[in-house]
Amino acid sequence: MALEPTLREKVLMRLATVIDPETGADVLRMRLIEELEADEASGFVRYRFRPSSPLCPIAVTLAHDIKKAVAEVEGVKKQEIEVVGYIKAEELTRLLNQEEA
Repeated sequence: MALEPTLREKVLMRLATVIDPETGADVLRMRLIEELEADEASGFVRYRFRPSSPLCPIAVTLAHDIKKAVAEVEGVKKQEIEVVGYIKAEELTRLLNQEEA
């Protein structure tokens, strides 16, 4: 009998499908996602998104793609994303967390 993947593993598998259009690599391979935590019981997922540069021209689009991908994972009920290392990190973090997961 195969073990069911944990919520964290499911989120990681889904994030591996989010591709940075500038590099063609997924956000995990590029190490743009940090400190991913997932609580199985509550379905709450928390993580950091670090764009490839402080002035990354696609950071906003990529952040939305990441958030949407996480929201699509079965078992995720709520998420919190923190943007770091980006010129408008605080504003983008606030915007992303105001939106519905």
